[in-house]
Amino acid sequence: MPKWCCWPARNVAETMPPFVGHLRGAVQIVIDPRRSATAGQAVAAGGWHLQPAPGTDLALALGMVHAAVTDGWLEKSYVDTRTSGFDDMWRLAASWWPERAERVTGVAAADIRTVVSLLACADRAYLLTARGIEQHASGTDTVQAFINLALALGLPGRAGSGFGTLTGQGNGQGGREHGQKADQLPGYRKLTDPAARAHVAGVWGVDPDSLPGPGRSAYELLDALGTPEGPQSLLVFGSNIAVSAPNVGHIRERLAALRLLVVADVVLSETAAMADVVFPVAQFAEEEGTLTNLEGRVLRRRRALPPPDGVRTDLEVLSGLARHLGQPADRFPADPREVFEELRAASAGGPADYAGITYERLDAAERTGGLHWPCPTVDHPGTPRLFLDRFAHPDGLARFVPVEAVGPAEPVDRTFPLYATTGRLLEHYQSGAQTRRVAELMDTTGEQFVDVHPPTPPNGPGWPTER
Repeated sequence: MPKWCCWPARNVAETMPPFVGHLRGAVQIVIDPRRSATAGQAVAAGGWHLQPAPGTDLALALGMVHAAVTDGWLEKSYVDTRTSGFDDMWRLAASWWPERAERVTGVAAADIRTVVSLLACADRAYLLTARGIEQHASGTDTVQAFINLALALGLPGRAGSGFGTLTGQGNGQGGREHGQKADQLPGYRKLTDPAARAHVAGVWGVDPDSLPGPGRSAYELLDALGTPEGPQSLLVFGSNIAVSAPNVGHIRERLAALRLLVVADVVLSETAAMADVVFPVAQFAEEEGTLTNLEGRVLRRRRALPPPDGVRTDLEVLSGLARHLGQPADRFPADPREVFEELRAASAGGPADYAGITYERLDAAERTGGLHWPCPTVDHPGTPRLFLDRFAHPDGLARFVPVEAVGPAEPVDRTFPLYATTGRLLEHYQSGAQTRRVAELMDTTGEQFVDVHPPTPPNGPGWPTER
């Protein structure tokens, strides 16, 4: 367990309560514009809550990098031997001294320096980012700035320390490893890599040239729905995008413009209500497969009970659709173990190599702590700690990447004087498509609500006269 754990904008006390139980004994540093339940717990237990203005996380991260370097906490031997690109990164970060970061973020320079010193001096320290900073207009740069901080402190690869990202769903990590993104192939392979294309195409029995190139990002895809250049039909599995997508009013229009919308879900969500066809599918306790957690530990998920009569699993839906579209029956198996065997072959040799992981080994590993990828052969012990010797670049070195703070995409002004940000609730999961059907949970939290900071003037500039 890390002694110090830093959370940039993630309310794990409400979104991941079981995970918080594993943090007993760790001192938490929470970075969040809101005084969330996680922030309150951290402070009560002797930790810290840094409260930047919304949209200024990147400036805060740069101020922390500056403090790490100028206050003497830079792990120079680590930077010299395990990384590259520090000088280019520092040319930009050098202008973000903590006092400047304080003026932009509202976080005291003294607190910035203290928190960095605590992370630097701890025997075990971890930096974890998540949706709170990743989904800004500059989310990629913000995450990179925190990676730069972790590298400057020498955390990645050190036992009990490192950097990671928390996912918003149970198997978000496993999905990202095996092609969930439109620019990836199984095993964290790049879709633009000719060798990766040839390997995966060989497993699938298709011509490498038949594989597409990198596709649109998630929002770009949604924005293009029903347009002449975009998809005319969409199949959605268990995602309530009619509620949860950015710019949701516009996305609802795009969904309505589709010629065909098909939704597979366990409940009639707002998205399913818009669909032309709805497939009732099995829920998590009615399916079998694997899950992968933050640290690359692969876990077996066993079916607790069979689905009701006439309800298909996701795999059965995909397999049936593929056969109706003329694909060979053996190319899209519906049995989870068969799919996992294919995944082992498709990921073999990739960064996230599952080739040596079998159901039998996962069953045995439950008693010894699990198996971690990469695990290239059936006699390989797995890799609980990545990057001990080298990083995933040809030269084995981690990369510092220069980034610059640009501020919120929509700054406040006299017409729009308030920041608006979103949060999640302990009682409700994601858009609430399932949990808002539970009377006891609705009695606890009621309908959706807005928290307004107490000093907000009721009729200030831009404030509505009726609410």
